[in-house]
Amino acid sequence: MVIDIHTHTFPDKIASAAIDKLSAAGHIPYFSNGTVSGLKTSMKKAGIDYSVVLPVATNPLKLASMNDVSIELNGKDGLIYFGAVHPDAPDWYEELGRIAEKGVKGIKIHPVYQDVDIDDIRFLRILDRAAELGLIVLMHAGDDIGFPDVVRCSPAMTANALKQVGSVKIILAHMGGWKNWQEVAENLSDTSAMLDTAFSLGEITPKDDYYSPDFLSLLKKQDFVRLVNIFGSERVLFGTD
Repeated sequence: MVIDIHTHTFPDKIASAAIDKLSAAGHIPYFSNGTVSGLKTSMKKAGIDYSVVLPVATNPLKLASMNDVSIELNGKDGLIYFGAVHPDAPDWYEELGRIAEKGVKGIKIHPVYQDVDIDDIRFLRILDRAAELGLIVLMHAGDDIGFPDVVRCSPAMTANALKQVGSVKIILAHMGGWKNWQEVAENLSDTSAMLDTAFSLGEITPKDDYYSPDFLSLLKKQDFVRLVNIFGSERVLFGTD
Protein backbone atom coordinates (compact mmCIF):
# COMPACT_ATOMS: atom_id res chain seq x y z
CA MET A 1 0.00 0.00 0.00
CA VAL A 2 1.31 3.46 -0.94
CA ILE A 3 0.04 6.57 0.83
CA ASP A 4 0.88 10.11 -0.29
CA ILE A 5 0.76 12.17 2.90
CA HIS A 6 0.93 15.59 1.21
CA THR A 7 -1.47 16.65 -1.55
CA HIS A 8 -3.72 19.63 -2.28
CA THR A 9 -6.91 20.19 -4.26
CA PHE A 10 -9.18 23.14 -4.94
CA PRO A 11 -12.87 23.40 -5.83
CA ASP A 12 -13.32 22.95 -9.57
CA LYS A 13 -14.54 26.52 -10.11
CA ILE A 14 -11.36 28.11 -8.70
CA ALA A 15 -8.75 25.40 -9.34
CA SER A 16 -7.40 26.85 -12.57
CA ALA A 17 -6.99 30.35 -11.14
CA ALA A 18 -5.46 29.04 -7.92
CA ILE A 19 -2.92 26.86 -9.70
CA ASP A 20 -1.99 29.67 -12.08
CA LYS A 21 -1.45 32.04 -9.13
CA LEU A 22 0.74 29.54 -7.24
CA SER A 23 2.74 28.75 -10.35
CA ALA A 24 3.38 32.42 -11.03
CA ALA A 25 4.40 33.14 -7.43
CA GLY A 26 6.80 30.22 -7.33
CA HIS A 27 8.07 30.51 -10.91
CA ILE A 28 7.56 26.76 -11.34
CA PRO A 29 5.18 24.78 -13.57
CA TYR A 30 2.35 22.65 -12.21
CA PHE A 31 1.91 18.96 -12.93
CA SER A 32 -1.79 18.50 -12.18
CA ASN A 33 -4.79 20.76 -12.62
CA GLY A 34 -5.54 21.15 -8.91
CA THR A 35 -8.91 19.38 -9.00
CA VAL A 36 -9.98 16.23 -7.19
CA SER A 37 -10.32 14.42 -10.52
CA GLY A 38 -6.82 15.55 -11.47
CA LEU A 39 -5.43 14.14 -8.23
CA LYS A 40 -7.21 10.83 -8.78
CA THR A 41 -5.78 10.60 -12.30
CA SER A 42 -2.29 11.29 -10.98
CA MET A 43 -2.72 8.71 -8.21
CA LYS A 44 -3.79 6.03 -10.66
CA LYS A 45 -0.86 6.74 -12.96
CA ALA A 46 1.65 6.63 -10.08
CA GLY A 47 0.19 3.64 -8.25
CA ILE A 48 -0.90 5.59 -5.15
CA ASP A 49 -3.56 3.86 -3.05
CA TYR A 50 -4.48 6.75 -0.74
CA SER A 51 -3.75 10.48 -0.71
CA VAL A 52 -4.05 12.85 2.24
CA VAL A 53 -5.58 16.14 1.07
CA LEU A 54 -4.41 19.19 3.03
CA PRO A 55 -6.57 22.34 2.96
CA VAL A 56 -4.79 25.59 3.84
CA ALA A 57 -6.92 28.30 5.48
CA THR A 58 -5.74 31.72 4.31
CA ASN A 59 -8.95 33.43 5.44
CA PRO A 60 -9.68 33.11 9.18
CA LEU A 61 -13.40 33.59 8.62
CA LYS A 62 -13.91 30.60 6.30
CA LEU A 63 -12.91 27.72 8.55
CA ALA A 64 -16.34 26.21 8.96
CA SER A 65 -17.07 26.01 5.23
CA MET A 66 -13.63 24.54 4.47
CA ASN A 67 -14.03 21.95 7.19
CA ASP A 68 -17.54 21.09 6.02
CA VAL A 69 -15.96 19.96 2.75
CA SER A 70 -13.27 17.93 4.53
CA ILE A 71 -15.86 16.22 6.73
CA GLU A 72 -18.09 15.43 3.74
CA LEU A 73 -15.35 14.04 1.46
CA ASN A 74 -13.10 12.38 4.03
CA GLY A 75 -12.51 8.70 3.30
CA LYS A 76 -14.15 8.65 -0.13
CA ASP A 77 -12.43 7.37 -3.28
CA GLY A 78 -9.05 6.89 -1.64
CA LEU A 79 -8.84 10.45 -0.34
CA ILE A 80 -8.23 11.22 3.33
CA TYR A 81 -9.03 14.84 4.16
CA PHE A 82 -7.43 16.81 6.96
CA GLY A 83 -9.09 19.84 8.46
CA ALA A 84 -8.15 23.51 8.22
CA VAL A 85 -7.38 25.94 11.02
CA HIS A 86 -6.18 29.54 11.07
CA PRO A 87 -4.36 31.10 14.04
CA ASP A 88 -6.49 34.26 13.83
CA ALA A 89 -9.86 32.53 13.47
CA PRO A 90 -12.28 33.40 16.27
CA ASP A 91 -13.72 29.86 16.20
CA TRP A 92 -10.42 27.90 16.03
CA TYR A 93 -11.06 26.07 19.32
CA GLU A 94 -14.57 24.94 18.42
CA GLU A 95 -13.54 23.93 14.90
CA LEU A 96 -10.75 21.68 16.15
CA GLY A 97 -13.20 19.95 18.45
CA ARG A 98 -15.78 19.60 15.68
CA ILE A 99 -13.47 18.02 13.12
CA ALA A 100 -12.09 15.62 15.71
CA GLU A 101 -15.63 14.59 16.67
CA LYS A 102 -16.47 14.01 12.98
CA GLY A 103 -13.56 11.62 12.50
CA VAL A 104 -11.07 13.88 10.69
CA LYS A 105 -7.62 12.71 11.77
CA GLY A 106 -5.53 15.84 11.43
CA ILE A 107 -5.06 19.45 10.40
CA LYS A 108 -2.75 21.42 8.12
CA ILE A 109 -1.07 24.65 9.20
CA HIS A 110 1.10 26.95 7.11
CA PRO A 111 2.87 29.68 9.10
CA VAL A 112 4.11 31.44 5.95
CA TYR A 113 0.74 31.63 4.17
CA GLN A 114 -0.99 32.42 7.46
CA ASP A 115 1.57 35.12 8.34
CA VAL A 116 2.18 34.01 11.93
CA ASP A 117 5.38 32.61 13.46
CA ILE A 118 5.09 28.97 14.49
CA ASP A 119 6.27 29.79 18.04
CA ASP A 120 3.72 32.60 18.42
CA ILE A 121 1.12 31.94 21.13
CA ARG A 122 -1.60 31.80 18.45
CA PHE A 123 -0.03 28.67 17.00
CA LEU A 124 1.11 27.27 20.36
CA ARG A 125 -2.49 27.13 21.58
CA ILE A 126 -3.53 25.31 18.39
CA LEU A 127 -0.73 22.76 18.78
CA ASP A 128 -1.64 22.23 22.42
CA ARG A 129 -5.34 21.74 21.62
CA ALA A 130 -4.46 19.33 18.80
CA ALA A 131 -2.38 17.33 21.27
CA GLU A 132 -5.36 17.14 23.64
CA LEU A 133 -7.63 15.91 20.84
CA GLY A 134 -5.12 13.45 19.37
CA LEU A 135 -5.11 15.28 16.02
CA ILE A 136 -2.14 14.97 13.70
CA VAL A 137 -0.67 18.32 12.67
CA LEU A 138 0.99 18.48 9.26
CA MET A 139 2.92 21.72 9.07
CA HIS A 140 4.71 23.53 6.31
CA ALA A 141 8.31 23.78 7.50
CA GLY A 142 11.14 26.05 6.38
CA ASP A 143 11.09 28.65 3.64
CA ASP A 144 8.45 28.84 0.91
CA ILE A 145 9.24 29.21 -2.77
CA GLY A 146 6.48 31.78 -3.22
CA PHE A 147 7.57 33.99 -0.31
CA PRO A 148 11.31 34.71 -0.55
CA ASP A 149 13.02 35.93 2.66
CA VAL A 150 9.92 35.33 4.83
CA VAL A 151 10.93 33.35 7.93
CA ARG A 152 8.00 31.97 9.91
CA CYS A 153 8.95 28.37 10.68
CA SER A 154 12.70 27.75 10.72
CA PRO A 155 13.88 24.51 12.39
CA ALA A 156 14.93 26.49 15.47
CA MET A 157 11.51 28.20 15.70
CA THR A 158 9.76 24.87 15.27
CA ALA A 159 11.87 23.27 18.00
CA ASN A 160 11.05 26.18 20.31
CA ALA A 161 7.34 25.69 19.67
CA LEU A 162 7.46 21.95 20.32
CA LYS A 163 9.18 22.50 23.67
CA GLN A 164 6.23 24.58 24.84
CA VAL A 165 3.28 22.34 23.95
CA GLY A 166 1.97 18.92 24.80
CA SER A 167 2.92 15.70 23.06
CA VAL A 168 1.58 16.68 19.65
CA LYS A 169 1.74 14.32 16.66
CA ILE A 170 3.44 16.58 14.17
CA ILE A 171 4.66 16.01 10.62
CA LEU A 172 7.09 18.60 9.26
CA ALA A 173 6.77 18.95 5.52
CA HIS A 174 9.69 19.20 3.11
CA MET A 175 12.08 17.08 5.22
CA GLY A 176 11.73 19.29 8.26
CA GLY A 177 12.50 22.68 6.74
CA TRP A 178 12.55 23.61 3.07
CA LYS A 179 15.94 25.11 2.13
CA ASN A 180 16.88 24.97 5.86
CA TRP A 181 18.08 21.37 5.74
CA GLN A 182 21.46 21.96 7.38
CA GLU A 183 19.61 23.08 10.51
CA VAL A 184 17.02 20.29 10.65
CA ALA A 185 19.00 17.54 12.38
CA GLU A 186 20.60 19.92 14.88
CA ASN A 187 17.28 21.37 16.03
CA LEU A 188 14.70 18.62 15.52
CA SER A 189 16.23 15.14 15.68
CA ASP A 190 15.64 14.87 19.43
CA THR A 191 11.96 15.79 19.13
CA SER A 192 9.10 13.42 18.26
CA ALA A 193 8.49 15.17 14.93
CA MET A 194 8.11 13.17 11.74
CA LEU A 195 9.16 14.45 8.31
CA ASP A 196 7.58 14.23 4.89
CA THR A 197 9.53 14.04 1.65
CA ALA A 198 7.48 16.53 -0.38
CA PHE A 199 9.36 18.84 -2.77
CA SER A 200 12.72 18.10 -1.16
CA LEU A 201 14.82 15.88 -3.43
CA GLY A 202 16.46 16.53 -6.79
CA GLU A 203 16.15 19.68 -8.88
CA ILE A 204 13.45 22.34 -9.20
CA THR A 205 12.00 22.57 -12.70
CA PRO A 206 11.75 26.31 -13.41
CA LYS A 207 9.24 27.92 -15.77
CA ASP A 208 11.51 30.91 -16.44
CA ASP A 209 14.99 32.23 -15.60
CA TYR A 210 13.98 33.91 -12.32
CA TYR A 211 16.16 31.71 -10.09
CA SER A 212 19.91 31.23 -9.96
CA PRO A 213 21.20 27.72 -10.81
CA ASP A 214 22.23 27.18 -7.16
CA PHE A 215 18.70 27.84 -5.93
CA LEU A 216 17.27 25.16 -8.21
CA SER A 217 19.08 22.37 -6.34
CA LEU A 218 17.19 20.67 -3.52
CA LEU A 219 18.56 17.94 -1.26
CA LYS A 220 21.25 15.80 -2.80
CA LYS A 221 20.75 12.05 -2.42
CA GLN A 222 23.46 11.66 0.20
CA ASP A 223 22.03 14.50 2.31
CA PHE A 224 18.52 13.06 2.03
CA VAL A 225 19.79 9.64 3.17
CA ARG A 226 21.68 11.29 6.03
CA LEU A 227 18.46 12.83 7.35
CA VAL A 228 16.62 9.52 7.00
CA ASN A 229 19.37 7.78 8.96
CA ILE A 230 19.34 10.43 11.70
CA PHE A 231 15.56 10.48 12.15
CA GLY A 232 14.92 6.82 11.31
CA SER A 233 12.91 5.60 8.33
CA GLU A 234 9.85 5.11 10.56
CA ARG A 235 9.74 8.92 11.02
CA VAL A 236 9.92 9.78 7.31
CA LEU A 237 6.69 9.75 5.29
CA PHE A 238 6.26 9.81 1.53
CA GLY A 239 4.66 12.98 0.20
CA THR A 240 4.61 14.86 -3.09
CA ASP A 241 2.89 18.22 -2.59
